[in-house]
Amino acid sequence: MKILVIGSGGREHALVWKLNRDACRPKMYCAPGNPGTAQLATNIPIATDDIPALVAWARAHQIDLTVVGPEAPLCAGVVDAFNAAGLRAFGPTKDAAQIEGSKAFAKDVMLAAGVPTANAQTFTRARDALNALDTRSFPLVIKADGLAAGKGVVIAQDYIEAVSAIYEIMDAKIFGAAGDSVLLEEFLEGEEASILALVDGEHIAFLPSSQDHKRVDDNDEGGNTGGMGAYSPAPVVTEKMWPVIRSKIYEPVLRELKKRGITYKGLLYAGLMITKDGPKVIEFNARFGDPETQVVLPLVENDLAPLLEACLEGTLDRQKITISPGAACAVVMAAPGYPGEYKKGLEISGLGDARPLAPQTMVFHAGTQLEDGKLLTSGGRVLAVAATGATMQEAVATAYAGVAKIHFDGAHFRTDIARRALAK
Repeated sequence: MKILVIGSGGREHALVWKLNRDACRPKMYCAPGNPGTAQLATNIPIATDDIPALVAWARAHQIDLTVVGPEAPLCAGVVDAFNAAGLRAFGPTKDAAQIEGSKAFAKDVMLAAGVPTANAQTFTRARDALNALDTRSFPLVIKADGLAAGKGVVIAQDYIEAVSAIYEIMDAKIFGAAGDSVLLEEFLEGEEASILALVDGEHIAFLPSSQDHKRVDDNDEGGNTGGMGAYSPAPVVTEKMWPVIRSKIYEPVLRELKKRGITYKGLLYAGLMITKDGPKVIEFNARFGDPETQVVLPLVENDLAPLLEACLEGTLDRQKITISPGAACAVVMAAPGYPGEYKKGLEISGLGDARPLAPQTMVFHAGTQLEDGKLLTSGGRVLAVAATGATMQEAVATAYAGVAKIHFDGAHFRTDIARRALAK
C-alpha cells in the first residue's frame, strides 16, 4: 500500500509515524515533509497549496490513500481535486471544510442544529463591530472569520482591548484576508477540551479526549500560539459526557450539514468549553489538531489506515477503536520570540539522547530543516517531545526528561503541561 501525507509539521510527522506502524507496512510519502518525516517516509518537494502538482504526482505514482494534514489545502478543495482524478483522499471536501474555513458558517450551522455554543454576531465592517461594543459585556471573544493558523482569536478584557483587536484584525489585517469579517462572541467560562472524531458521513468514532495549551507561557499567560503542548486523556471529559457530545453536538451538526447537501467525511475536531451547564462548542476544525494529534494517536492501538479508509467507504460502524488505558503528554519546544518574531537557523542538538530515554518517547519535528548535515530551526514551533505512560504522571515526567536532553539557543517551553490533569 502506498500512502501520501500532505503537510510539513508535527501533526504530519505524527501521522506518518502512526501509519508507518500499520501491519501492512505501507510505503510512506510526505509532501513536502520535514527532516523528521524523512526518517520514515520519502519526502516529496511539493508545496501543500500546489494542488494540481499533488494530484499529478499521486496519480503518476499510483498512491492508494492520501491523508491531508493542514486546513488550508482542505479549504482550497484538495480532496475535491483528488476525487475528480479518481484518487482516494482522507479529509472533508471544500464545502464541508467551511466548518473550519468560516467561523460565521460554523456558527450558523450550530445555531440551526441547536448545538450548545456561545452567542455571537458577525460583522463585515469595522465601524459596525465597534458600534456593537457598547452593548457587549467583557471579557469578549473577538475572532477573525477565516483561517488564521490557530491564532485568530483575541479575548478582550475591556473596551480598549476590544477596539484594538478589531482595528488590528479588520484594518491592519494582521491575519490577512481571514480578518475581512469578525465575530464578537460571548466569553464562556470553564475548562477547554479537544475532541477528535472520525466521521464517514453518518457514523462517528471518537478518539481519546485531549487538552491543548494555547498560551505561550506557564499558567496560561502570554500570547496566543498554535499550541505549546497537549495531553490525553483530559479528565474534564468524563464518561458521562461522551453520549452528550455525540447526541447534542456531533450528530446534529452532521444532520444539518446533510440538509445543506454536504456529506462530511474525514476528521471533525470540536473545541469545547466544559461549562457548568455542560459542554459548549467554541469552534470546529476540519482536520487533525496540532499538537493534539501527537498525544492522541500514540494511544490508539488500531492500525490507522483501515480506520481512515472506513471513513471514505462509509463503513466506520464496522470498526472498533481500541484505546490504550494509559496517558500521553507532548511538550512543544519553541524558538525564542515565538509567537512574535523569532530566530531561525539555530542548531539543534540532543535528539539522539532524547529518544533512547524510553521506548515510549517520540520527538516530532514541526519547524526544522537540514543544512550541511546540521539540524536547524526553521519555524516558531520547532519540536514536540511526546511520551506515553501507564499514568499521566509517568507520561509527563518522561516527556520532560526528553525535553531536557534537547538543546538550541533560547529554546522556550512551558513547564506546566498537563497541570490540570495532575491536579485532579
